[in-house]
Amino acid sequence: MKTHIIFGILILAIIFVGSAIASGPGKSVEYPDGELGKVIFKGDTHGIKQGMKCPDCHPKLFQMKKGSFKMTKEDHSDTTKGCGVCHNGEKAFSQSNEADCVKCHKKTEEAPASQTPTEEKKE
Repeated sequence: MKTHIIFGILILAIIFVGSAIASGPGKSVEYPDGELGKVIFKGDTHGIKQGMKCPDCHPKLFQMKKGSFKMTKEDHSDTTKGCGVCHNGEKAFSQSNEADCVKCHKKTEEAPASQTPTEEKKE
């Protein structure tokens, strides 16, 4: 009987922890106030497949409270906190390299490639 209770508690704990992951595989978090466009944090590119676990970043780099993370343009050159700890040009692409801005920042008014204007055919 004790074994069944312990097993049940263990199963509930696993379910609770799994549901508490904010950006697990297949999920994303959007930060809409980026000067260069909204920033999309994708769980698929920041997880187990990349050798990362939640405690690698939480809570030492990012608090678990929604809305507590704010980043300024000046923060992009700091490799001691936030995204810069990994996005330093060694572990992952550099957040201070302007050519890489579009990897995180997405402009909402950008049209998908299939909807870009094309030249009209001349008859």
